[in-house]
Amino acid sequence: MTDKKLEKATFAGGCFWCMVKPFDTQPGILKVVSGYTGGTTENPTYEEVCRGNTGHAEAVEITFDPDVFPYEKLVQVYFQQTDPTDPDGQFVDRGSSYRPAIFYHNEEQKKIAEQAVKDLDASGRFKKPIVTEVVPASTFYPAEDYHQDFYKKEKMHYEGYRRGSGRDQFIQNHWEG
Repeated sequence: MTDKKLEKATFAGGCFWCMVKPFDTQPGILKVVSGYTGGTTENPTYEEVCRGNTGHAEAVEITFDPDVFPYEKLVQVYFQQTDPTDPDGQFVDRGSSYRPAIFYHNEEQKKIAEQAVKDLDASGRFKKPIVTEVVPASTFYPAEDYHQDFYKKEKMHYEGYRRGSGRDQFIQNHWEG
């Protein structure tokens, strides 16, 4: 590790269970926390967020060392986990609490995220326009303990959910194919 200050990145990409492992396994990532952000309710619960009336999205907050894993690379990993053309949710999870969004923590992150959206849109990889929001980060509320590191604690449940959600097939068709 360097003496440089660590940074935070916050991404919403549907079910937060599926958004932890792709980041957690990268070098320079110190912590990935599942939680809620972007809404108006203080200290929301999972049930409240799922009902869709808090304004929050399920998201992950990542603590990272930008000298080891720069923000640009985090944004690349993020896009490769989502359907950036679907404003109404991700895969089987529908509603605003599952919307795709990048919550930036400073002007440099905003600039990088907005450019990544433009570049992806111009790439022609998707037939529909990129609708991932790039919005200022707000208070992040960690989810309940049983949601943290779900892919490690509930491996079978996680893998079954992920396969059944359509996420893996989408990633294979749009990013690996």
